[in-house]
Amino acid sequence: MSDKGLELAIQKMREAGVAEAAVQVFGDYYRQVESGATGLIPEDSIEPLTDLPRLEDLEVDAEQAREAFAQTVVIKLNGGLGTSMGLDKAKNLLEVREGKTFLDIIAGQVLAARREHGVKLPLLLMNSFRTQSDTLAALAKYPELVVDGLPLDFVQNQEPKLRADDLTPVEWPADPTLEWCPPGHGDLYTALEGSGVLDQLVEAGFRYASVSNGDNLGAAPDARMAGWFAASGAPYAAEVCVRTVNDRKGGHLAVRKADGQLVLRDTAQCPPEEMDYFTDEHRHPFFHTNNLWFDLVQLRDTLRERGSVLGLPLIRNEKTVDPSDSSSPAVVQIESAMGAAIEVFAGATAICVGRERFLPVKTTNELLLLRSDLYELDEANRLVARAKTPAIKLDKHYKLVQDFERRIPNPPSLVKATSLTVNGDVTFGRDVVVTGDAVVEADEPTTIPDGIVLGG
Repeated sequence: MSDKGLELAIQKMREAGVAEAAVQVFGDYYRQVESGATGLIPEDSIEPLTDLPRLEDLEVDAEQAREAFAQTVVIKLNGGLGTSMGLDKAKNLLEVREGKTFLDIIAGQVLAARREHGVKLPLLLMNSFRTQSDTLAALAKYPELVVDGLPLDFVQNQEPKLRADDLTPVEWPADPTLEWCPPGHGDLYTALEGSGVLDQLVEAGFRYASVSNGDNLGAAPDARMAGWFAASGAPYAAEVCVRTVNDRKGGHLAVRKADGQLVLRDTAQCPPEEMDYFTDEHRHPFFHTNNLWFDLVQLRDTLRERGSVLGLPLIRNEKTVDPSDSSSPAVVQIESAMGAAIEVFAGATAICVGRERFLPVKTTNELLLLRSDLYELDEANRLVARAKTPAIKLDKHYKLVQDFERRIPNPPSLVKATSLTVNGDVTFGRDVVVTGDAVVEADEPTTIPDGIVLGG
């Protein structure tokens, strides 16, 4: 391999107007891939993390919490299109409940937190070039969200997909947009710096950032969390939850044997032959929620010291240039995870939070839960559970949102349910009630009548 592939990739990025900081980060990762780096974290290189402080056990002074909250900015990841659910626009524009989208609820949570604590609490979205225009148009109904002239968003960078055979930028004339990919949400730090927003925030007096996925409505702004993080003095902190048998695929934290540093290991970073260790919820008892906190000043200083290259661990993702066409050329996508920054900062820490701070919607299974009577929206636009969460398993007929909404236009009652499994083309009528464990099997299209009780 020669320098030709990197030269062509950098040229392509600069011609597309990609920020120079992102070009430098890409170049660093390219050299790692070229040298054969896999980004794998073997089990024998880490020790399980088995003990952490729990938020519910901590005392946080209310005034200190408010002071920290006054210096906090809320950042939500908003770059995804939700293509796996059949969406073609920003996933966070999907209606969740009561006529409100993810974005409406996020805005409501931020505005309510401002009123309650008397703080500015800016909201920032990390958009992609595919989600920016629709998202900003939707936020136009909330002019009061703008704080001190700060923007409402910044845009995630993009990078070329590389041919797997020679690491040159792939060409795909049938759809040139497929020649590009996002660098993973680890690009958060590079995009913050390259956009100038990081400097704006620090100059405006903000010190702490609370970051989470936009589709996780459980991660509402929390003054108590801000107070804990500020008092910890840590440069960075991750929120984790206790793992259950249903959380085996999520990334987990561990302690690196070489230096005692906390690290994040995602699925793609575990050697395939060691997945039994990775999925063992007893060996690795905490999963990473992708809710994180960091000190803006320490982030800015670290980026300056390192020439914009924070040094997050590489994730080498192998796909085809057209994800829907397995015969299209094999490509390498260079990615990183924002949670991996925990190993960059000495003194980084973690805290175990309640499950209510982790309510992501990755499939229509979770969407059904949020739309049902299992949850209520309180005055602060927080989702409040009325009962224990049942296990939901909907088959392929419900994978896409449009198919899901056609078959379940009126979500059944789930407050008395333990589990609901649906196999087959089943349409739900109004006022259906699920109790205990319910299984619905249908060999042909079937409609459940209004008012039916399902159970047993």
